[in-house]
Amino acid sequence: MKIQHAALLIASAFAVASTALAQPAAAPPAWQQGMGDKFKDSKLAPNAGRNTETPASDIPLDKLKVPAGFKLELWATGMPGARAMVRGDKGKIYIGTRGIGRVYELTDDGAKRTSRVVVDKLVQPSGVAIQGSTLYVMAIDKMLRFDDIESNPSVAAVDMTDKFSIPPEQHHNWKYLAFGPDKKLYVPFGAPCNICEPPEQYAQIRRYNPDGSGMEVIARGVRNTQGFDWHPKTGELWFTDHGRDWMGDDGPQDELNRMPKSGLNFGYPYCHAEGIVDPDVKKADACKDVTKPVALMGPHAAVMGIKFYTGDMYPAEYKNSMFIARKGSWNRTKRFGYDVVNVRASADGKNVKVTPFLTGFLDTKDNAFSGRPTYILQMPDGALLISDEQLGAIYRVSYVGPAKKK
Repeated sequence: MKIQHAALLIASAFAVASTALAQPAAAPPAWQQGMGDKFKDSKLAPNAGRNTETPASDIPLDKLKVPAGFKLELWATGMPGARAMVRGDKGKIYIGTRGIGRVYELTDDGAKRTSRVVVDKLVQPSGVAIQGSTLYVMAIDKMLRFDDIESNPSVAAVDMTDKFSIPPEQHHNWKYLAFGPDKKLYVPFGAPCNICEPPEQYAQIRRYNPDGSGMEVIARGVRNTQGFDWHPKTGELWFTDHGRDWMGDDGPQDELNRMPKSGLNFGYPYCHAEGIVDPDVKKADACKDVTKPVALMGPHAAVMGIKFYTGDMYPAEYKNSMFIARKGSWNRTKRFGYDVVNVRASADGKNVKVTPFLTGFLDTKDNAFSGRPTYILQMPDGALLISDEQLGAIYRVSYVGPAKKK
């Protein structure tokens, strides 16, 4: 009997082992896709977000720098993962997030600012847009509308998901939303991979009527845009785009693109930056008929929000220039970005000049970072608000002197 029992135990163990061996290996995380044998031993990985509140006393404001004549202040805290910001007609600010799954409402009563959670437990609800007091929130798998939310904070969400044909993949499918001058809602759908032949519904920018009807694809070959804005004079759409990973420390660089008309192709996955042919996804004449960027924004910089400055507070040379947030690299040995830059260019995309504006988040000596600026909102008085996803903070940058040039 003991021999039979031992035999049964051995057979059982063998069966368990065989079953384990038969199980397919777990798929690698999405960010590893496309790394290839050259980088198989790389220790690079995405930077972990901080989804807990950071006390104001722990935010190193003294290390942050803006140009002479500008004033930087910590304007609001306690909103982990803060990303895109929109302001309603009555002054309330709505803030999307990614990792923490929340949308915040921020109220400023003049003396202090308080926040509350509008909606929680969504899948990466980074996309927020507003028309008047009607708030639109887009997550990976959901589109919600909150009617007259500034006057009625407890208003129930209207689920509009079935009207927007949202594809299901998560990778690069978190959103930035904005209403254009044509009153249509513009929505990007990033590539569901680092580098691949994307399915038909990805790697594009769409626009919709506010009710979800009239969908048009207005741009293709867009890997992952996380910010766009319209030129104040021409009305043309300009947008940032992330370059692919695992081609080395120095590229392909992130892009600043201009779209003078609908229907253009911006190259992904075959052609990157100013004409780099992809080594993994190949196509004859890969860069033929591709619209090249007006500027390169740095290797793995994670360019995010872009905002044309139309206010009167800043000196005249800033008028109609762009402010662009660079959240900062992960797929690079020596970190890059972690700042906000000012970009000046002619309306046709020429004579581009990129200069630092808000710096100090990156410690180049220790190759470490404190915060990650993501989006920019222009206030009625002309000051800029800048969100920090890592620290859950919002900074205000105003101009205080010397006297502005006429």
